Amino acid sequence: MDLDRSNPVWPQVADEPRRRLDAGEWNAERFPAVNQLAAELDVVPSTVQKAVVALREEVRLYTVLGKGSFVRDAPVART
Repeated sequence: MDLDRSNPVWPQVADEPRRRLDAGEWNAERFPAVNQLAAELDVVPSTVQKAVVALREEVRLYTVLGKGSFVRDAPVART
């Protein structure tokens, strides 16, 4: 993944899972572990964690304590 290091990295990192979610690559399954995705995208885990938080706020993921993050079945509208 080519990152523009002159801009904040975590929003760019969040775009990759967003793209994969939109493409249906991760559909109603366990989201990759933060460390796994960080290694794949060649960024530090805290950067991926910020992206995960953003995706949770968009209601694209949910997290179960001690189990990990999971993909929602379908996008849920926020009110």
